[in-house]
Amino acid sequence: MERKITKRVKGFKAIDGAGVHLVRVLGSNTVKDFDPILMLDSFDSTNPDDYTAGFPMHPHRGIETISYLYRGKMKHKDTLGNEDTISDGEVQWMNSGSGIMHEEQIPAADRMLGVQLWLNLPQSEKMSQPTYRALGKEEIVEIEIEGGFIRLLAGSYGEHKGHQGEHLPLDYYDVHLEEGSELEIKTKLDESVMAFTLLGEAEIAGEKVEEKTAVKLSEGDVFRLKGLTGGSQILVMKSKALNEPIAWAGPIVMNTRAELKTAFDELHGGTFIKDELDFKPEH
Repeated sequence: MERKITKRVKGFKAIDGAGVHLVRVLGSNTVKDFDPILMLDSFDSTNPDDYTAGFPMHPHRGIETISYLYRGKMKHKDTLGNEDTISDGEVQWMNSGSGIMHEEQIPAADRMLGVQLWLNLPQSEKMSQPTYRALGKEEIVEIEIEGGFIRLLAGSYGEHKGHQGEHLPLDYYDVHLEEGSELEIKTKLDESVMAFTLLGEAEIAGEKVEEKTAVKLSEGDVFRLKGLTGGSQILVMKSKALNEPIAWAGPIVMNTRAELKTAFDELHGGTFIKDELDFKPEH
């Protein structure tokens, strides 16, 4: 059964962090349709003034944040003691679990192009041990296909294997198609599948989709992508819908209002972080 588009969301310009200009695509009003992906922010700028203010130290609980930069740089620092920088084509994967504080600095580059996803954690793993992992270019498989290529950011594609998430399954592909080239992607019937047009328009499941637009696909075992004028860069995410209640306030996503209140009480009371190493934010 071929999948079809059931929902499409065009991104809009927004400002977040200390003044980062971005395109907000998914958020609190799309969680039911795109479960388990809570948020999708896209970055695309050749002007460093749009993003170098970065994201100063802030908390998270109950989610995984997955940042993919096709172009540009991002420096991460957190209360676990992690500090490193990703650049062109690399990924930062953070499980906030029971609570973490982190900051993201964005140095100037010729172009900043990429996305950050918030992936919901299952209710049973909301208070899991926080972790951080950077995926360098050498860990990301690039698969040649007719009329393009696929960068396997996570999960699997055919016989190819990439980084495996610890809390939810996630196949995450960066698909590049030349104009007129087509790709058939097989899926499991029960997978939650979405796509996002990072650069250029594309044909997805038989419909033309504008740039910077997310689409959710119906149940099925296959769907098709086609590159349009000038070529297309499409991000594809396959996961598992949680179908659990969501209580979301700012950087914290739990299942009940009581859990949210506990999180913010702990944040204000200094007990939010359960495993903290020396952390000295830069100013």
